[in-house]
Amino acid sequence: MGSRKHNKAEQLKEARMSTSFAVLRNCPTSPRKMRLVADMIRGMEVETALHVLKHSPKEASGRMHKLLLSALANWQAKNEGVRLEETSLFVSEVKVDGARTLKRIRTAPQGRAHRIRKRSNHVTLLIDNRIKNENTENTAEQALTTK
Repeated sequence: MGSRKHNKAEQLKEARMSTSFAVLRNCPTSPRKMRLVADMIRGMEVETALHVLKHSPKEASGRMHKLLLSALANWQAKNEGVRLEETSLFVSEVKVDGARTLKRIRTAPQGRAHRIRKRSNHVTLLIDNRIKNENTENTAEQALTTK
């Protein structure tokens, strides 16, 4: 592997270590229904998102609530000395992708058959600290102004 590729891989590895995420694979809900729930919480504070998901009547919100709790546990594992109440964590990114589709047959009149597609999805949820992002933006602006 070339040095440029190696350096880029190291940078990606460091960036992945600083953000906390959780992944849900092969969730038996259609991606369209899961995206409705994902759009509700994208960009919200973590506490608010947990409250919204807990009280949402949608079936997919229960799975998303559990995924958000998993992402929080991953964040706490990476940041052991930091209290959760002192940070301003927010849902920075939620991606919902299609997964495998189970194909089934439903009988129809006159000897025909209709295909039924039972869809599933993959969900990736990232949480980040809002204060840390503002500090890095400020230092980047100061570096540009000093040049």
